[in-house]
Amino acid sequence: MGNAGFVFSEKPIRIERGEGPYLYDDNGTEYLDFGASYACTPTGHCHPDVIDAVVEQAKQLLYVQGSYPVDARDALYDRLAAIAPGDLENVWLCNSGTEANEAALKFARAATGDSKIVATKQAFHGRTMGALATTWKGKYKAPYEPLIDGVDHVDYGDADQLAEAVDDDTAAIILEPVQGEGGVHPATAEYLQAARDVADDTGAALVMDEIQTGLGRTGSLWACEQADVVPDALTTAKGIASGLPMGATLVADWLAEEHGDHGSTFSGGPTVSAAAEATLDVIVEENLPQNAAEVGGYLREEIEAAIDSGAIDARGVRGQGLMIGIEVKRGSNRLLKQLALNHGILALPAGRSVLRLLPPLTIEESHADEVVAAIADVTGGS
Repeated sequence: MGNAGFVFSEKPIRIERGEGPYLYDDNGTEYLDFGASYACTPTGHCHPDVIDAVVEQAKQLLYVQGSYPVDARDALYDRLAAIAPGDLENVWLCNSGTEANEAALKFARAATGDSKIVATKQAFHGRTMGALATTWKGKYKAPYEPLIDGVDHVDYGDADQLAEAVDDDTAAIILEPVQGEGGVHPATAEYLQAARDVADDTGAALVMDEIQTGLGRTGSLWACEQADVVPDALTTAKGIASGLPMGATLVADWLAEEHGDHGSTFSGGPTVSAAAEATLDVIVEENLPQNAAEVGGYLREEIEAAIDSGAIDARGVRGQGLMIGIEVKRGSNRLLKQLALNHGILALPAGRSVLRLLPPLTIEESHADEVVAAIADVTGGS
């Protein structure tokens, strides 16, 4: 194949099809998908309602650019506005999470007239040049520097540091309610409320990056709702269209009114908009946030009990809903390979020492039991 796929290091499993929480390779081997391709399939693989919506829309109109109104896009605008936290009724559609964050940061700079951005250490907000500047790890940034300037990073969870860093020249504070790439670290409600207060005091926009935490994953439709915090901008992507490329930035009126000049050729294409509306319908109508809370709580309790008993050899478990991190004592990538090849379970890393579990929100307790037993086996617990 030459260098055709040089951007990605390919795994030794060729995926052929998916159904529900399962993926199947070209040999017919079944894998329980506890990574959901980084939370991109919240309704499971190939949910029939999503497939039907895509097929019906594709028969009528695959694509037309965003300045032409189409029913599928208008319906998605209305759906997102209806389920957004607080009064975030203005919707910008794009193609990915990093684009959603780029838009939020641009809107904040345009509306405030300021340029400084405050982000957190261990944060991951994307790989385009603006979002990359707010991302923490140097390995993602070093080959592309210099990036945009005016970005300060503070310790995640430290409200005093945050208050000291944010000033009258700050355009935006950007936070993940639960850090994903940074090791699955949930913020306290008090920390997110403190961020809301300091944004109000300085006139900065509070941007909540819910690209991985949103759409029910943490046990509520939006993670910020658990802290009773409404940001000025909320970004979402990943599973919003069941894996088809889409992101969205939801913003308050004051950001929408002075957002500057921003655009995207593929903003809200009709086919992906139909997929997104169907995905949101399934999440709400099947009450997947509640399932994430219940099964996620059960899974964390079982993992914690297995750690306490010595069955799982790990330092601890943390997370919210079905966004779970297990701090292991051996390299996470080695354990992930063993889970896949020996137990038919696909999961993810979050750094070198954390197993990250982001399964479809449709999983059941029986799936959780299977994963706990497999993790016990590969970690070498007693």
